[in-house]
Amino acid sequence: MSADHATTDHPVVDAVFETVASTAPEVRESLVGRRSYEEGENPSGEQQLEADIFADQLFEEALLALEGVGSYASEERDDVVEADEQSDEDYHLALDPLDGSSNVKSNNAMGTIVAVFDEPLPAGGDALVAAGYVLYGPLTTMVVACDEQVSEYTVVDGERTVNEDELTLPEEPTVYGFGGRVPEWTDDFAGYVGLVEDELKLRYGGAMIGDVNQVLTYGGVFGYPGLRHRSEGKLRLLFEGIPIAAIVEAAGGRSSDGDGSLLKKTPEALHERTPVFVGNDEFVERLELALE
Repeated sequence: MSADHATTDHPVVDAVFETVASTAPEVRESLVGRRSYEEGENPSGEQQLEADIFADQLFEEALLALEGVGSYASEERDDVVEADEQSDEDYHLALDPLDGSSNVKSNNAMGTIVAVFDEPLPAGGDALVAAGYVLYGPLTTMVVACDEQVSEYTVVDGERTVNEDELTLPEEPTVYGFGGRVPEWTDDFAGYVGLVEDELKLRYGGAMIGDVNQVLTYGGVFGYPGLRHRSEGKLRLLFEGIPIAAIVEAAGGRSSDGDGSLLKKTPEALHERTPVFVGNDEFVERLELALE
């Protein structure tokens, strides 16, 4: 990697994100010819693309080969996969290997989400050591939060180059994006959105990583709420909620499940769902007031 000042004080964590970066080009190239759905579903009941399964296999093989990584869990698997050799000092990884994979067919943005814990999974925000994501957009970029600092990289040929080593949310937010079908929104949440859309511009692409990256770049708020017939929402706490909350909070923003920080939550099950809201402090605070 070409900028040592953006590495962390955790050698295994650095090795994890260097491995994710080196694997990212193969994941991106593998999307060609893997745009079809498989017959099965993932543990959350969603159809899996060939690309989902392939990315999951690539990351599992590469990351479990690292010394100091004790286990691997992903959104595409029922259970945690443990390394052949383990110690009490090992880190434990939770990945969404291909966030927004439904965008493969329409050729829109996708990403990979990585969370590093120092406790066996499922673990909560208090056990999170680092979190990051890769965004497969016009460029391949990586954002990593560790030790309350957020760094952004460009990934070229599997190597990371630092763009910004102290990334923070802009103080003048401009964008918003919310998931779920509008008729399924609760009245309280719909009322909040009505206020937000008078102040910010709608930016919603259907891949959480792309939408969150917009918020980090331009400031604003992103969320997937609890719905009328699914109060727990759609996103997974372990694979999406906690790592994205850690990144946004480290960048000076705020996260919430509608009541409080996602980093204060611990999933009882590997694939537990939760409402997710992240963004500039004022907009997340207003959301919590609206949902009281």
